[in-house]
Amino acid sequence: MTVKTQDRPSAMGTRPEGARDEREAAARVQQMFSHIAPRYDFLNHFLSFSMDRMWRRRTAREFDAVLSDPNARVFDLCCGTGDLTFALERVRSKALRDSSAQRHPLIGGDFVQRMVERAQEKRREQKSSAVFVTSDAMQLPFPDACFDLVTTAFGFRNLANYENGLCEITRVLRENGQLGILEFSEPTSGALAGLFRFYFRRILPRIGGAIAGSREAYEYLPGSVKKFPPPDELTSLLQKVGFWDVRVSRWNFGSVVLHTARLAKRSSKAM
Repeated sequence: MTVKTQDRPSAMGTRPEGARDEREAAARVQQMFSHIAPRYDFLNHFLSFSMDRMWRRRTAREFDAVLSDPNARVFDLCCGTGDLTFALERVRSKALRDSSAQRHPLIGGDFVQRMVERAQEKRREQKSSAVFVTSDAMQLPFPDACFDLVTTAFGFRNLANYENGLCEITRVLRENGQLGILEFSEPTSGALAGLFRFYFRRILPRIGGAIAGSREAYEYLPGSVKKFPPPDELTSLLQKVGFWDVRVSRWNFGSVVLHTARLAKRSSKAM
């Protein structure tokens, strides 16, 4: 069954049950993800049958050209524990053939401190040169037009206001800079769509809640995916804020979608 546009809030953004406004929605999401941070990596791999690793690798390879530039500045938004950041770094190291050739370390940012702390632990374990910072996607601590690439994997959906989040991305991206948004998307037709909804709504909350000790977070997940704009609507929103050359790649029977785009001219809304 297709989710109708009018079923979503007019100000598109995540809204956990009971949240009265954007500020409260953001605080609730931050609290939920802070609680599940210790088991976050295990659950990501377990609940996706480790396919999340493949999706991140494929996303990183989409940006091989920009990662091949030793001077490129890259920011991984809503980075969680850093898995996409590390995937991007591996592609860059392979492209440059010498990790010391990169002029600027990759930066990952997330507004959940416990996620950032885990990313920093993994950075030390992997001897990575990536830098991780605590940052709010709505007010990034970076100057205008400073990045050549901004990516985000399974985190953009959690923003309290998608349009405002995109405008902040346009602010920190350079002209012709690239964007990659990897997100879940609810299939709208066919037997697989029904299977996806059954797994997401019935199975995942029970398993995730039992392991993480927070059923609320894993009940929130399917609801947030259901309300997230489908590919055509997100494409329109990207174009509205100033992106062009928007491309959509659908994986896993349409349940995982990668949007890539370029910023030809910085949007006046982001100023």
